[in-house]
Amino acid sequence: MTPAQPTQNYTPHPPEDYDANISSIIPYYSAIHQEIINLVKSLPTSPKVWMDTGCGTGSLVNKAIKELPDTKFLLVDPSERMLDQARRKLSLHSAGRLELFRASATQEFSQELEEKPDVITAIQCHHYLNREDRARATSVCYDLLREGGIYITFENTRPLTEEGIIIGKRYWGNFQLSRGRTEEEISKHLERFDTEYFPITVEEHLKLLREAGFKAVELFWYSYMQAGFYCIK
Repeated sequence: MTPAQPTQNYTPHPPEDYDANISSIIPYYSAIHQEIINLVKSLPTSPKVWMDTGCGTGSLVNKAIKELPDTKFLLVDPSERMLDQARRKLSLHSAGRLELFRASATQEFSQELEEKPDVITAIQCHHYLNREDRARATSVCYDLLREGGIYITFENTRPLTEEGIIIGKRYWGNFQLSRGRTEEEISKHLERFDTEYFPITVEEHLKLLREAGFKAVELFWYSYMQAGFYCIK
């Protein structure tokens, strides 16, 4: 099988600066990671294998690996530079508990797994995709999961109305202003809506996830213009 070619990572921040900037852009970014871990710890059994696609600099895995001592973590991201940052961040953890794959977008992932994951996470990464590629990425995650496994995804979302989009952008912009970002930085970030990332509504997310084949699809987080979903295969 021909290896998938890496796809560009569309975050505007260099990997070296990503961690310093993201909490000033995404409200409750650290809390989102903790709630994902809390959700996974609420499952009937602790996962043997957790795959984080679009893993970025490895922040989620760096937290989860400390709270789930019997879980192995698989990391993949479109950006080799992001994966380099993740390697550095996770270097103190046992190599036996980590596996970093070649750079690959989720929808292009075709590398062999020794064991199907019990958990797959895709956090703030698939909203860069068009609708066709987003559906492909979701299908890849579904196929990779073991039966009964859980898929957790967070994305920027589209409000249901044009008025909601206007208010949502102001609301989100005010958060960033309160975190020290300049008006110019905020304006440039919000201009990326529908130009560099392509959010869909919560209703469209639920439909997409059900059509992928998941037997249970739940919304479990909504804040500002971000939403989190979990699905059971």
